[in-house]
Amino acid sequence: MLSIVNGTSTISLTAGSSTSLSHAINFYTNILGLNLHSETDNITYLANNYDKLIVELIFDPAKGLTEEQIQTRTQEIHDKLNQTDWRSLDETIVVKVNNIVSLIETLQTFKHVVQITPNELFPNEVYCVDPLGYVIGFTAVSNPLTLQPPLQKLKPNMGAGTPSSFMMSQAGSQSGIITDDLPKRNVGIMTSGGDAPGMNAAVRAVVRAAIFRGCKAFAIKEGYTGLVEGGEDYIKEMKWQDVRGLLSEGGTNIGTARCMEFKERWGRLLGCKHLIEAGIDALIVCGGDGSLTGADLFRAEWPSLIQELLETNQITQEQYDRHKHLYICGMVGSIDNDMATTDSTIGGYSSLERICKAIDYIDATASSHSRAFVVEVMGRHCGWLALMAGIATSADYIFIPEKPSSSKVWQDQMCNIVGQHRAKGKRKTIVIVAEGAITSDLQPISCKDVKDVLVNRLGLDTRITTLGHVQRGGTAVAFDRILATLQGVEAVKAVLELTPDTPSPLIAIDENKICRKPLVEAVEKTKNVAAAISERDFEKAMSLRDSEFKEHLANFMSMNSACHNEPTLPPEQRKRIAIINIGAPAGGMNSAVYAMATYCMSRGHTPYAIHNGFSGLSRHESVKSIDWIDIEGWNLIGGSEIGTNRFTPEETDVGMIANYFEKYQFDGLILVGGFEAFVSLEQLERARSMYPAFRIPMVLIPATISNNVPGTEYSLGADTCLNSLMDYCDVVKQSASATRGRAFIIEVQGGNSGYIATYAQLISGAQVSYVPEEGIQLDQLEMDIHSLKESFAVEKGMTKAGKLLLKSTNASKVLTPGVLADIINSESGGEFDTRTAIPGHVQQGGLPSPIDRTRADRFAIKAVQFIEENCDKMCGLRYSLEFPREDKTITRTAAVLGIKSSHLRFTSIRQLYDYETELNKRMPKKIFWSSTREIADQLVGRTKIVRA
Repeated sequence: MLSIVNGTSTISLTAGSSTSLSHAINFYTNILGLNLHSETDNITYLANNYDKLIVELIFDPAKGLTEEQIQTRTQEIHDKLNQTDWRSLDETIVVKVNNIVSLIETLQTFKHVVQITPNELFPNEVYCVDPLGYVIGFTAVSNPLTLQPPLQKLKPNMGAGTPSSFMMSQAGSQSGIITDDLPKRNVGIMTSGGDAPGMNAAVRAVVRAAIFRGCKAFAIKEGYTGLVEGGEDYIKEMKWQDVRGLLSEGGTNIGTARCMEFKERWGRLLGCKHLIEAGIDALIVCGGDGSLTGADLFRAEWPSLIQELLETNQITQEQYDRHKHLYICGMVGSIDNDMATTDSTIGGYSSLERICKAIDYIDATASSHSRAFVVEVMGRHCGWLALMAGIATSADYIFIPEKPSSSKVWQDQMCNIVGQHRAKGKRKTIVIVAEGAITSDLQPISCKDVKDVLVNRLGLDTRITTLGHVQRGGTAVAFDRILATLQGVEAVKAVLELTPDTPSPLIAIDENKICRKPLVEAVEKTKNVAAAISERDFEKAMSLRDSEFKEHLANFMSMNSACHNEPTLPPEQRKRIAIINIGAPAGGMNSAVYAMATYCMSRGHTPYAIHNGFSGLSRHESVKSIDWIDIEGWNLIGGSEIGTNRFTPEETDVGMIANYFEKYQFDGLILVGGFEAFVSLEQLERARSMYPAFRIPMVLIPATISNNVPGTEYSLGADTCLNSLMDYCDVVKQSASATRGRAFIIEVQGGNSGYIATYAQLISGAQVSYVPEEGIQLDQLEMDIHSLKESFAVEKGMTKAGKLLLKSTNASKVLTPGVLADIINSESGGEFDTRTAIPGHVQQGGLPSPIDRTRADRFAIKAVQFIEENCDKMCGLRYSLEFPREDKTITRTAAVLGIKSSHLRFTSIRQLYDYETELNKRMPKKIFWSSTREIADQLVGRTKIVRA
């Protein structure tokens, strides 16, 4: 039913020409569905059923606007689209409609420019200019001109009996939109410099986060070229649906280019003018150090640029006052991972994944023919890719620009290491060369140089592989989708919180925490690395790299020297250290064993592997010292080569386990596994009073796809699982999109933890994820079905319209995927159909991801160092009759190694087990990823029902 908001029933409009009158009749009949009621010589009446709304069209050339005047007025109003509320321009007619979403679709279908209030995700009102030059509005509420929280597109009929404790919430906001005190700004996003996988995910996050906060979002195409060129071809307002499907696409769909014009002041002046014309207040730049340098310079010059535009009459005083300040935020999109002050850049781990996968393939053919391969990877001024690939693939030698040596030294050193590896029985040789590799006198080292040395001095059959731009290609891995999404959301919040006096921030990540760093400082520090290398100050260049880079390099050198260098510790300090896998297999377990063993060998310790868990030890004495050649290549293998099971010490035989610990005189124990390993460590620590054999340092490296171990926000295997699940979801979503009108319910693992389901929703763009922590409430399910129906209606006929719903296995034992599919199908009214997909143990992954490989290496070496540091504390207590079990110095020698926010920490198992664990749920008490659930829901527009 249509009616006029102010209570009248008739709208009187004047047409100045017969052409404009004809256009007006078409507009009101096509858009509002009115019918011709009656007409006289100069008046045409249009009306709806029961004459609730009547439009009186008066033909009067003397009073009506000419067609030229209408075009001029319409253009003037359209030019103020992103700068001025159209309601303030003129007296506005507002009509109440039932379905404002359908009306908006109709207006856009007929190519009408519309202004939606407060935003397109939760529209209350929409305004357009009719063919006679009048601003006419449509609303779904009775009082559209008052400020109020926006309505959801669809609300279920809660009924009179709904408990008052229920409230509608969009990720924690009662109104369905974030209603904080932050200003509403028009936010532009651009990608600049070299493309990187994950840039599309960043664009999607910025656009949807801005819209969700009631702001307008714009894409600046082709990087800074888009600013210089301007216009609708380069600066485009982005709608919610414009970024559908971007998560699974590589590169950057809004384009990138290197723009020389922007380096000149006249180019930046044009950029300033075009931003103002588009009404953009804030700019988010995703690119490398050069792009971010340009962004900060642009902001610094903004006052003088906008002043010049005003003085030369290129902008109005009103535009000057509105856009006096520009707010800028940076995100780093670079496959080289070369930006200082952040652990990772968008695209870095995707590129590393391509490199490792290529080397994994090369590894097989190299071993078959006993060949050597020299692999060139990107990295002109930064060796991060070469270093991490070297660790992840157990390469024999790497060349990076930060640590060069003379021509004679590198040749001798490489030949010595490769020769020793070959002498120990290794059939293949992998050497990785960063494209910026140099000698200490700044002479480049090419792959051909390396090949010639391997051929001439060692007589190896050697091949060269240059990966080139393959490293940039393909879709982003799970980590980069997560990183880009969370950073994009944070970037929007940052530009809204900025004041004119606040320095421009860079969105960074420290360990597992998204944070803000000073943009200028990060760029300056990054450029200083290249400058130090060119000045041959390699020590300074290395000091400017973050501590994790230096740690990884030291780890690689230690592991790589395991079989040929003299141990670094004297004999009296060498220990006997055991490693055991407990629980379900997880990606990275073999990497942890490999790193632990090779690092122990380099230090002089004797590494032991306990095969098949505690039951294998108690029943079969399955203990074996580790030999270097036996574990060669384990970094590349999934599962657990030493075996694993879920039995804890108390479920097998604690006394027998202690007997074998005593027999082999273990000085330390490393456990790798999930919650069963956590419980096992607690049992061993508690048994110290009775069994002296357990009075040794013990440390747990969390490894489980569920990521439910207390004391850490990251467990080995979780990244491998997410990548496997991401690939699975992408394929299923593609199938759903191709079929049109189809949704899939995918059941994911994770036990009582919703971590995997939550992050899978974030990286796949799924509409819903049901997790054990929340369960599946029927009223929430009803709302999700309504939202699903609406989504299919809005996207009818569009590509990439497939929908996914994720359900953790333990979210509900009654509402299985099959039952959910039947319920949704019965409620869909035939508008779409729903199927199920169960990935099962595919989620445990095949080959471990580079992140799980490199983190496993890092954690294992940290664990060995922990044992070295704590052996002395236990030395005098090993066979003491009185064991001070409650002494905190002693309890800390049994610990969990984990990532907490921005720190890598050892936490006492006693503290975690007694105070931070829900034992019956096998979960930590504090859920660190709850805020990520809110973001995942925000970015798909899901409305939640929460209980007060």
